[in-house]
Amino acid sequence: MKIIIPVDFSGNSLNALDFAVAIAGKKDGEIILVHVIEMVYDFASQASLAMDNLYKDAESQMAETLKKHQDEDLKISSVIKEGTASISIVRIARDLGASLIVMGTQGLSGIKAALIGSTTINVIKESSIPVLVVPTEANAGEIKKIALALEFANHEEKFIDWVIAMSQRWGRGLEFVHVQTSLDLKETPGVHKLEDFLTTNHPGLPVKIHTFYATTPVEGLDQFLEENEHVILVMCHEHKNLWDQILSRSQTIKMVFHSKVPLLVMV
Repeated sequence: MKIIIPVDFSGNSLNALDFAVAIAGKKDGEIILVHVIEMVYDFASQASLAMDNLYKDAESQMAETLKKHQDEDLKISSVIKEGTASISIVRIARDLGASLIVMGTQGLSGIKAALIGSTTINVIKESSIPVLVVPTEANAGEIKKIALALEFANHEEKFIDWVIAMSQRWGRGLEFVHVQTSLDLKETPGVHKLEDFLTTNHPGLPVKIHTFYATTPVEGLDQFLEENEHVILVMCHEHKNLWDQILSRSQTIKMVFHSKVPLLVMV
């Protein structure tokens, strides 16, 4: 599994690196650290000198980071590029055939910022592979399971197989979360459809489906996360209604995306 880790050498990005090392897989895992140098050009001569200094600093910090994380069973390499961060990260991931991008944020405020106009949300919008957003306080060793939030839409089926494979690779249990927002308390047909899909395509896979009744999907996810802290929450970026709520309601961010809950966005 090839994972791209954007790093600015802050504690947030290095925590994401530690998280990725824990989930990459020792036998065939590969991690590529990407540092993008963004420069505002005012005067050509000054810009050239500043760029040289930025490259030297980046190379020095990258060498130190690689030295600390070298593992004989895990391949780690690096790329330093000049450009726009989100565009460069997505392009490198595509060109190198990566399976996952892992990015760090600053807990509650970091996730809020990440989801509203920062490099992280731009990467999510532009990426063609999943993006794992890791809060500063997240600890890979504490993660007990992966929870896939579903709306039972057709586009989600292509993500289920990927998430199942990752949960098995990472040695974590997999559960499904559905939020029922209608007043009808009868079980949605989508639950049966999911059960049939898993029975047909993944016979023998332990299945646990949580159904929460709430006014909005966001409120339902908050209920789930209040009961399940040590989890990676998986969402599909094509959930337009849910993303609209998350991006437009800053207070909800604090309730739903708890400081220790990594968010895996399927795109």
